Amino acid sequence: MKHLFTIASFTFFTTTAVFAQEFDVLVRGGKIVDGTGNAWFYGDVGIKNGRIARIGQLSTTTAKTILDAKGLIVCPGFIDVHTHIEEDEFKLPTADNFIYDGVTTVVTGNCGLSNVDLGLYFRQLDSVKTSVNVASMIGHNDVRKAVMGTVNRSSTSEEQQRMEAIVEKAMKDGAVGLATGLIYVPGTYSKTEEIVGLAKVAARYGGVYASHIRYEGDEVLTAIEEAVAIGRQATIPVQISHFKVSGQNNWGRSKETIAAVENARREGIDVTIDQYPYTASSTGLNTLLPSWSLAGGLDSIKARVNDPATRQRMIKDMVATLKRRKQNHFTYAVVAYYDADTTLNGKNIEEINLLKGRKHKATAEAETIVEMALKGGASMVFHGMGDWDVENIMRYPQNMFASDASIRVYNFGVPHPRGYGTNARVLGYYVRQKKIIPLEEAIRRMTSLPAQKFKLTGRGILQPNMVADVLVFDEATIIDASTYDRPHQYSRGMKYVIVNGELVVDNEKHTGRRSGKVLRKGE
Repeated sequence: MKHLFTIASFTFFTTTAVFAQEFDVLVRGGKIVDGTGNAWFYGDVGIKNGRIARIGQLSTTTAKTILDAKGLIVCPGFIDVHTHIEEDEFKLPTADNFIYDGVTTVVTGNCGLSNVDLGLYFRQLDSVKTSVNVASMIGHNDVRKAVMGTVNRSSTSEEQQRMEAIVEKAMKDGAVGLATGLIYVPGTYSKTEEIVGLAKVAARYGGVYASHIRYEGDEVLTAIEEAVAIGRQATIPVQISHFKVSGQNNWGRSKETIAAVENARREGIDVTIDQYPYTASSTGLNTLLPSWSLAGGLDSIKARVNDPATRQRMIKDMVATLKRRKQNHFTYAVVAYYDADTTLNGKNIEEINLLKGRKHKATAEAETIVEMALKGGASMVFHGMGDWDVENIMRYPQNMFASDASIRVYNFGVPHPRGYGTNARVLGYYVRQKKIIPLEEAIRRMTSLPAQKFKLTGRGILQPNMVADVLVFDEATIIDASTYDRPHQYSRGMKYVIVNGELVVDNEKHTGRRSGKVLRKGE
């Protein structure tokens, strides 16, 4: 009997020792918000080989790394469906601003701007390795530029075929869809039919059509209808990027724009939107110039500016646009970074015009804008949206949260705070303080909804066998610290960030790990 007892004991302890090493990481005792929108529940999450192995009461198990999540939220990593990381990913592959904001996956190539050879780009990313997972769209603007330059005309049949071939190769290389930026050159010169042709190619490979629509102000409903028409004709899911209504004269119109999206969905068209939770946008200075004046590149622009009659027409159009916004000065346009004179970073156009000793008139400010454009342009922050619209759009269930930002190089320029604080701002300000939407719903919009839309298989939900992109944060303290005046501040409250099973943030400190992967569609 003694011998048998010894054997049984040995067997028991051996089994226990093996069981103790079941997980690489064990997140213990947290309030699990699984990404589906369902209510939170208490539980443990066991991670093995980069995937979620078990969820439940795992108090008898141990792991190589145990994270205490008592009193904290445990949820899937956030998916930012609208970013612009091109070139910055090689300067700062740790992507600190995204990681501290809980973003474990980004979709880049938006607004029509991408690498044209995505196969090469993905191989470069495989080599450098980033802390975030990266998926990419193929950008219409850069495809058009590669074939047609920046000419202001419709594409020929031969040019259309060449553009479609580029899109097809990109889709085969793993792009998740086609993206347009229809306020930017040269995309602004394209007709709807051209985009439909390209979208049909993306649709054949299961892609999404994401659009910075042609107008976001007075003619926003026309622009939404164009995006819907492309979805209808190409039979492709539609994502309307950074959904907004711009200009004080349009405040309150989100009732109409959301209704337009809902009408399309009732028709059976898969239309969803994304939003950054701020009342200011950010893009290049040149968007203040009439689009017709930007065709043909810098030499053509200079020729127009040097022609008195054409220059006068440019100024007149710019001032007319300002007046339609019900504003007397370009105060709403603030310089984020101006390479020609960095002392102007953080100042608005009205201030810059006065600093130059010019008349306090909109026409003089327009002249200042033209001058800055000729000196290389600037990245800008535009204050043009209303709080009510931001909150009304936020309540819409088919709306995701997206930063529309790059990887931020710390203390470089005065960029929009959305690059640091988008998700933390939603969770801290709009969920906890203003109670605009519940926590579980906000997390659904940051996780499973974008994963479903962009077909990011295995991500966005905490379930066994899903990829282990996992966050642990304090719902009582999470908040954005970045402001318009002092943007270079990381979000606070993100305790642990796990990307593909590896700990990238440990006790609110970036570990330097670069465990992100390229997410080619179909993989």
